[in-house]
Amino acid sequence: MSLQLIRPDINIDFVGKRYFFIAISTVINILAIVLLLTKGLNYGVDFVGGSVAQIEFTARTNSDAIRKALAPLDLGEVTVQDFGKAGQSFLARFQAVKNIGSIGPRLETALDKAYGPGIAKVVRVESVGAKVGSDLRRKGFFAVIFATLFMGGYIAFQFRHVSWSFGAGTVIALVHDVLVVMCALVISQYQFDLTTLAAVLTVIGYSVHDTVIVSDRIREDSAKRRREPLASIMNRAINETLSRTILTSGTAITVLISLLAFGGPILRPSAFTLLIGFITGTYSSIYIAGPVVLFWEGGSRRTRPASSRAA
Repeated sequence: MSLQLIRPDINIDFVGKRYFFIAISTVINILAIVLLLTKGLNYGVDFVGGSVAQIEFTARTNSDAIRKALAPLDLGEVTVQDFGKAGQSFLARFQAVKNIGSIGPRLETALDKAYGPGIAKVVRVESVGAKVGSDLRRKGFFAVIFATLFMGGYIAFQFRHVSWSFGAGTVIALVHDVLVVMCALVISQYQFDLTTLAAVLTVIGYSVHDTVIVSDRIREDSAKRRREPLASIMNRAINETLSRTILTSGTAITVLISLLAFGGPILRPSAFTLLIGFITGTYSSIYIAGPVVLFWEGGSRRTRPASSRAA
């Protein structure tokens, strides 16, 4: 007999509380849209163009002092932020330079004049043109939109014998997940670059995976209990898969918390994105995708002949 984290006969009324959680999700989604339109994401060099240099110091300093030290280089507007060890590791962003190979020595020369020889070291320098950054940003958002619609279409086709509304529920749940993740990124101001975009796409895939588990159990129970209301079948399916959901999501979330705490500044934005995405993906498969199906079906059970059951 296999070990069960939660009793298989547990009966939590998830479906009955759907209106409360839909209201909360709606408020968060509206907040996300407002923040995206007003404050915006903290785009990395990948998406806005420009140059970025990682600078390490052997003594503590601050952003204002670094900007003053780099002012004679005429790099345009320079922004400096902590990166890693507080006061000793920084990222400096400025306009893209034509000769990327010479900017490192120029930065170190300016910093040596301000701090003394050997205090500062330029670890890496990256540069992306403004046009390339704009193209990458546009293609990145198209990738998110395409992935969301494709996954929704897949779910709709896979579960067409139960109801086409599963596809609509999946798309709305994925849009919800993406908006929640974007809201968290705007508030945290973690850098949004190609690595973070890859994390957002991973969140979409994970959310679909969780939705498929619940939807597949709904399909199985739908064939066994043909006369029960869809809401009752859906609630039963969520409870039956709850143990698996908690084990799967809990394991992934534990790893991501470790990466967020100990992975360092390079991994932190993507780990944070995955952490928020996995949590909201698990939540949306229960409180967003299901209620959309119930709304679509009018809360009633749709019957179908046995010959139309999915393979």
